[in-house]
Amino acid sequence: MKIVAVCGSFHKKEIESMLDYANDEASKQAIEIGEVIWVPGSMEVPLALERRLKTFDGAICLGIIEKGETLHGAAMGNAVIKSIIDLQIKFDKPIGLGIIGPGAEPQHIPPRIEPHARAAVVAVSKMNKL
Repeated sequence: MKIVAVCGSFHKKEIESMLDYANDEASKQAIEIGEVIWVPGSMEVPLALERRLKTFDGAICLGIIEKGETLHGAAMGNAVIKSIIDLQIKFDKPIGLGIIGPGAEPQHIPPRIEPHARAAVVAVSKMNKL
């Protein structure tokens, strides 16, 4: 199975760490991450997925949506997640969600980096077997 990883670059250091864990988990699941695409932030993830799901067996999305002073992050996060679900159904291909948040506060991010990255890859692997 060959997948694409779509990564939000707003928190690049943390997402690079997530990508390391995702690559490690992919090797355990017999999945190849064939391409890594960096987008400005989580809002741009659905368009990158739309463009790449035509040529890959699935995808993972890695990003962070922090809690802000307004509801912007929550509204944007809900729209992004809904779009990702819609793309899964449209293409009938698994997409592992490794986006921390919406509503993540700084102390929430470090302990979630590894589990979210690994869970995204495992979800793709399990859905591919259904």
